[in-house]
Amino acid sequence: MRPDAAQRERLRFLCRVVGKEARHLLDTRQRLFVAGFDAQAISRLEDHPALADCVEAFVGRFGRLQDTLGDKLLPALLAALGERVASVADNLDRAERLGLIDSADAWFTMRALRNQMVHDYVEDPLLLLAALDAGRTYTDTLNLAAERMVAEVHQRGWL
Repeated sequence: MRPDAAQRERLRFLCRVVGKEARHLLDTRQRLFVAGFDAQAISRLEDHPALADCVEAFVGRFGRLQDTLGDKLLPALLAALGERVASVADNLDRAERLGLIDSADAWFTMRALRNQMVHDYVEDPLLLLAALDAGRTYTDTLNLAAERMVAEVHQRGWL
């Protein structure tokens, strides 16, 4: 099956967006996780607006890339491949079988982690630090998924 012109244009657009979002997330991760980024630094975010902004940027970019990949690019790619587009869980299971992501379960863990980063921001610095540190690790997982999906589009000549 070959996607029509509109599907190909949507894939091209989403691949460009995903590339930018992935680069921005990796850049923010590099700036945020420097020496001295610890529970004490997190507990003083109110006194350090630049650090608070960097935390906000990391959390927002993490969530945005995950949303763009899982809610936009993946369904568009599955449709272009002639696969049935279904619920998020079904799409992620299919993406795992196709080798586009390593684990659907890990994807849902990342979703819960994102929610934890957002909601634990004010209340518990230790929980926030643990969530941010897990997010740092999962950034590589998101980046790999982005690379695989874009590579699939590219290999099929749809870019």
